[in-house]
Amino acid sequence: MKSTGIVRRIDELGRVVLPVELRRSMELEVRDSVEIYVEGDSIVLKKYGSSCVFCGSSADISLFHNKSVCARCREELSGSAAAD
Repeated sequence: MKSTGIVRRIDELGRVVLPVELRRSMELEVRDSVEIYVEGDSIVLKKYGSSCVFCGSSADISLFHNKSVCARCREELSGSAAAD
């Protein structure tokens, strides 16, 4: 595991803020999901990308501009693009 040298405190609600530099380098956007793993005495966060960024569905996912999108939302998007 590679150390970033970044230290953050846990707030009263158990939250930790991920620095913007780290979010950018990991391509984490607002409302993206992360998986939480435990490895020995370490907590590991991993970007979770197998659900639709629009509706949260995990059925029939494909990537569009490096974002996961389900078939239903793809149809809605293509329909709205045709209406423009």
